[in-house]
Amino acid sequence: MVLRPAQVNIKALDAPAIGRFWAEALGWNAFSPGATTYVGPADDFVWPDPVAVGIDVVPVPEPKTAAKNRTHLDLATTSAAHHTELVARLLTLGATPADVGQGDVPWTVLADPEGNEFCVLEPRDIYRDTGPIAAIVVDCEDPHAMARFWGEAVDWTLHEVTDGIARLRSAKGVGPYLEFLRTRGTKTVPDRIHLDLLPYPGDDKAAEVARLRALGATDHDLGQGDTPWTVLADPEGHEFCVLALS
Repeated sequence: MVLRPAQVNIKALDAPAIGRFWAEALGWNAFSPGATTYVGPADDFVWPDPVAVGIDVVPVPEPKTAAKNRTHLDLATTSAAHHTELVARLLTLGATPADVGQGDVPWTVLADPEGNEFCVLEPRDIYRDTGPIAAIVVDCEDPHAMARFWGEAVDWTLHEVTDGIARLRSAKGVGPYLEFLRTRGTKTVPDRIHLDLLPYPGDDKAAEVARLRALGATDHDLGQGDTPWTVLADPEGHEFCVLALS
């Protein structure tokens, strides 16, 4: 039994608009198969994507209130010129500069039109083949503990773990990294952005959920009611969902 990260879930007041923003930002396409807006690289709706981790924008009535999301995306660039061009293009799409206390750094911190922070990285060799999303970054207190939990929770390979960062990536060596970055401060509000995990065909979702609980995940109530997916939280309280194959 094993799970794979299928998509990044982003809550938004205007899901179609935020979906269009991220589709244009990544050079991907936006689809509305139901109430949510899905963003992926294929020309036609393909879910789950066999390589990429997609984005699913979910409509909610509440605006973003946290000063800084605990989860964000890092975007990759291939050259200094590409970095400059991408930042300029994102600003024209409705992104705004964001200050999260980063100081003088070589990357650029922006926010999408609803205030969700993300980074446009300077060129880095490690991200040269990830596609437009370099990494899904989660703030945490203990990267070692996150490596232990998430290294067992999903079928991605642990590439690095230090006191400052834990880094995982698909065992196929494709797509973005999942990074747990040691950051001061504890989680105090529900995550505006979280991961959705998916069983493989033939695997038992209930058994996967039980396995995650045994690893240290806890049940989490976001007011989801009776849904086909299960909401859990990792040992530091970051929410995530285990989806059901349709």
